[in-house]
Amino acid sequence: MELRIRPASQADLSAIHALLALAALPCDDLATSHIEFLVAATGQQIVGVVGVQVMPPAGLLRSLAVAPNVRGTGLGKRLIYALEQHAALRGVTQLTLLTETAAPFFSHLGYAVIERGHVADAIAATSEFRSLCPASATCMHKHFVLD
Repeated sequence: MELRIRPASQADLSAIHALLALAALPCDDLATSHIEFLVAATGQQIVGVVGVQVMPPAGLLRSLAVAPNVRGTGLGKRLIYALEQHAALRGVTQLTLLTETAAPFFSHLGYAVIERGHVADAIAATSEFRSLCPASATCMHKHFVLD
């Protein structure tokens, strides 16, 4: 079956929550934070998710998770590229993220480690930065311009 990356719908929220929980990613603020999700689906099954909180020109990359049975297939990379395009269409030219485990993955995609104190004020004010991710999480950032 063909894999398709698309904007998430309300009907996808339980599958998104399950994938995030399986990956041990924060879920506590999903109902209160405005996160735009993209999902990777094969038919009706959600096998990947990534989100962004848009605060142009900044964006907070959130919640990249891929189902265990499709890890290592390049789906995570495809989701990040799709998210960057989506964010650019919304006026975002820089993405910031926090990660406890995936710094090497994001580094290969052009994200660089930065000090948490150097992020945009709007990003620093999010619940992910204030309370959901520990201070030990690696902060990464990428400026981009898409054609």
